[in-house]
Amino acid sequence: MKRILLILCLILAAPAWAVQPDEVLDDPVLESRAREISAGLRCPVCQSESIDESNATLSRDLRLLVRERLVAGDTDQEAIDYIVARYGEFVLLRPDVRGANLVLWLAAPGLLLVGLVIGWSTIRRRSAKPPSDTLDAAEKARLDEILRS
Repeated sequence: MKRILLILCLILAAPAWAVQPDEVLDDPVLESRAREISAGLRCPVCQSESIDESNATLSRDLRLLVRERLVAGDTDQEAIDYIVARYGEFVLLRPDVRGANLVLWLAAPGLLLVGLVIGWSTIRRRSAKPPSDTLDAAEKARLDEILRS
């Protein structure tokens, strides 16, 4: 039972192994800033993980680059801007909501509203039509003929 618990704990802690001990800065304040920045940058290889969680070689290089920029005296935003200038906005886990990105952020809710309006108008139009329950004389005669057969 203890082995299963140990294995489970090791599996759950696997993402914490991404940052290697030789990457950790001596200054705890700089290290916490580096971790915060790394948590907001996407791994270009994994694409679903931050560079802080990823074990990819490129993520390691990016973590080291962030730490180098912080040690050089950059602010958090300057370090992020440096990475974005080299790799594009794709590396941001939460891209800015301005410019061309604004169109992307607003497209999904806009299309949802358009779909709801179209659906609502279609249902309303169908329910507004009167049911055609009445048959003219020729249709009644044909129906009677079919029912007799």
